[in-house]
Amino acid sequence: MIKETAKQIEERFSQIGFNIPISEIESRLDKLVNEFKVPPEEARRSVVNYFLKEYNIPRGDFYIQQGEVPTIKVSDITTEGKWINISAKVVQLWDNTHESIDQVGLIGDETGTIKFNKWAKAELPPLEEGKSYQFKNVVTDSYQERFQINFNRTSQIEEIQEDIEIGTQEVEFSGVMVDIQAGSGLIKRCTECNRALIKGVCGEHGKVEGTYDLRIKAVIDDGVSVQDALINREVTEQLTGITLDDAKQMATKELDQEVVLIKIKEGLLGKYYSIKGPRLDRYILVEQISPIPPMEADKVDALLTQLEA
Repeated sequence: MIKETAKQIEERFSQIGFNIPISEIESRLDKLVNEFKVPPEEARRSVVNYFLKEYNIPRGDFYIQQGEVPTIKVSDITTEGKWINISAKVVQLWDNTHESIDQVGLIGDETGTIKFNKWAKAELPPLEEGKSYQFKNVVTDSYQERFQINFNRTSQIEEIQEDIEIGTQEVEFSGVMVDIQAGSGLIKRCTECNRALIKGVCGEHGKVEGTYDLRIKAVIDDGVSVQDALINREVTEQLTGITLDDAKQMATKELDQEVVLIKIKEGLLGKYYSIKGPRLDRYILVEQISPIPPMEADKVDALLTQLEA
C-alpha cells in the first residue's frame, strides 16, 4: 500500500519535472501511517503538501486535471486536489484584503454550500451575489479542515439563468454576545457586486460611491464553543431599534460612521441571545434573534458551571 502510493506520488512529481527520491516519499508515508496512525489518504495529502512547499511548486501544477472532468454537486466534494465542474449560486461575497485573491465567499447548490477562492492572477469575470453560474475546471482544496474550491487560469465561469435553490439546515444557538467584529454597523456596499467597501474601495470595481447598509457580524459564546453570526439590516433594525436612516443621521452629525458601531456595541455586548437561521460555512445567517431573559440567562450560567465541574 505504502510503496504503491509512494510510486504514484513520485511519478506525478516526475511528470511535472521534479525528481523526488522515492525513498524519501516512502519514509514519510511510513512514519505517518504506521507510527502516527494517520489515515492513508490524509498521509498522502500531507506528504504531497510537504514536497510542494519544499520545492516551491504551485499546487495547481501538481493537481492539474487529467482526463475528463466530472460534473458534481457540493455534497460530493470529499477530497482535495480533484478537478471538477459544478453549477452553483453565489450565496455570499466576503470582505477581502488579500491582493492575491480577487473574490472569496460562498457558493451553493441544493446539497449544501462551500467556500470558494478566485485568485487574482486567474483574471476571471466578477461574480455577483444571488446569481447562478456554471464553473468549469475548478479544483477542490481544504483549509482548516474544511473543503473549498479554488478558481485559477484554467477555470471557466458562465452565468446561467437557472435560479439554483440552496440547501441549508436551520440551526439554533444560544449564548452571550462576546464580540461585534469590524465591518459591522453602518457600512457601504458596491452598487455593482454588493460587496462591502473597505475605505470606499471595492475589491473588484475600485473606488465607488456605494450605497449604505446596516449589518452586525457577531460572535456568540455558549461557554463551550463560539459561533459567528451575520445579522442583516432588517434584523439589525429590529434588534437595536436603529434604522438605516437613524444610522446615517448619527454618522452625519458626528462626521464618523464608527459612532453607529459604538452605539450597537454598547447595547448588545455582554447580553444573552438565542439566534436561529441557516448555517452557511462558519456562519449562522440570523433570521430570528431573541434576548434571553435574566432568569433564563442565570439558568444557562448554572448549567455551564455544572458542565465545567
